[in-house]
Amino acid sequence: MAAIDHLRLAPFHLDEAAIAWVGETLAAMSPDAMAGHLFIHSSMGKDPTELDRLAALQPAGITRFHTGDLDYELDFIDALRAASPLPLLISADLEGSRMSLAFGTEVPNPLALAAINDEAASREIARIMADEAQVMGLNWSFTPVLDINAAFRSPIVATRGFGSDLATIKRHALAQIEVFQSKGLAATVKHWPGEGHDDRDQHLVTTVNPLTLSEWEATHGALYRAAIDAGVLSVMSAHIAFPAFVRALHPDAGIEAFRPASVSAILNNDLLRGHLGFNGLIVSDATPMAGFGAWGSRAEMLPQIIENGCDLILFSVDPAADLALIKAAIADGRISAARLQAALIRVLGLKAALGLHKTPFTPAKSLAAQLGRPTDRAAAQAITNRAPTLVKDVQGMLPLSPTKTKRLLIVSGGIISPLHPEPIPFDLPDLLRAEGFDVTIFTPGGHLDPSQYDAMLYLFGEETLLTRGRIFLDWAKITGSFFGAMDRHWHDIPTAILSFGYPYYLYDAPRVPTYINAFATMPSMQTAVVECLMGRNPWNTHSPHDPFCGLEDARY
Repeated sequence: MAAIDHLRLAPFHLDEAAIAWVGETLAAMSPDAMAGHLFIHSSMGKDPTELDRLAALQPAGITRFHTGDLDYELDFIDALRAASPLPLLISADLEGSRMSLAFGTEVPNPLALAAINDEAASREIARIMADEAQVMGLNWSFTPVLDINAAFRSPIVATRGFGSDLATIKRHALAQIEVFQSKGLAATVKHWPGEGHDDRDQHLVTTVNPLTLSEWEATHGALYRAAIDAGVLSVMSAHIAFPAFVRALHPDAGIEAFRPASVSAILNNDLLRGHLGFNGLIVSDATPMAGFGAWGSRAEMLPQIIENGCDLILFSVDPAADLALIKAAIADGRISAARLQAALIRVLGLKAALGLHKTPFTPAKSLAAQLGRPTDRAAAQAITNRAPTLVKDVQGMLPLSPTKTKRLLIVSGGIISPLHPEPIPFDLPDLLRAEGFDVTIFTPGGHLDPSQYDAMLYLFGEETLLTRGRIFLDWAKITGSFFGAMDRHWHDIPTAILSFGYPYYLYDAPRVPTYINAFATMPSMQTAVVECLMGRNPWNTHSPHDPFCGLEDARY
């Protein structure tokens, strides 16, 4: 058997009983069970064959994408755990906002928390997330995000990370790690070896970290060292290349310098394990992404995830076919016996570190009352109320008042989500009507006569948009016409842009006189914005990034 003593060390800290469980469990696993245990599969919907399918695959765990049926979800998770011969890792991306648990408390996303910049608030949100995650049977979160908002055009970082200031990112990420893991919820830092300098999306292309070694050490390297020192249990190795480190070892690496970290022994073993000393579990990023698939065939690439340093494969388009590929690679030696055992030891070690080997699970249905407790909702709303950020108001438009600007025109494309085929309507127009405003929603392609209104609000709801490619202010789409795209009415009536997500629209509209970032599209954030618009709550004025996108004129 491969060495197992390292499980006594950080971040696992296993005692002798846990070490024995790992060794005995691994020794008893069949070849099929070993191969299956290299996967985390996605699970969604209400397929009546789902439990049987997962039983046949024998995965290490699942990531559950919840339906809107709470009773079904609680019954499903209880049945899944009861049927599994080994405890399961059950994971989610606990990133807040629209990624909040469907049945629990709406909480702010990381960029909103960075704007508030109160570690106590971040800890309270992490506590709520961890408590509610455990009700749903979750024991592993693919957060916090350690990426840096360096390339403002990046659609993949945007609201998922804690901004661009290293001290802010470190403080809030370490707070989340500490709270999560103190409650038995494993944390994961991502996206290794560091995203945010390439303005493309690894869902669509293998992205590149372009930093020099010294630049990387001072930024991403420092953040990962801090997380490792704090005892983070897992790292997500992403479809991101880091050519500077590869070329430092192999100056003539050629195209290999651009190999994604998820299949790079140099980045996983030499840099993460060797140079940074990480001893925890490495999970790949989702393998259906084009940043993975564009590099090579699935038959070639999938075994390389394990052989080149990751301990788990995340997601499959065809789980049975992928399992067959891994079994073949184990049989023909492309996944060595040593790597197979080393990966499984860390997978089982993570389960033991969470106490899953000794603690019978509490049926989820018995804990349902702990979801969305009034005290938690009130605490989250109070924190959310502090996030709306007034970037500028050079025209003195705010606060709004039905006596001053009763007739409001709202121009908006709705809330855009990659998981919804149609835009989701904003709540904000109805919230403003309840305040006494006459609200008109502009119809794209229609005639806009500014003399008919007292003020104009542009509402944008584009959080981090996976597979979008770019986020920008698409004037032609918003207005519905060629000539409308060139109209700017803020010299005629008071005008504001309100962004509930992507915080960089000033790049496309630097001369808009009033600009607000609210970071998250969730209803509770829209309520918070109305309170600020009406002058009942103060605006936040701290931005955890450069909302002016380096443009001096955008400040005026």
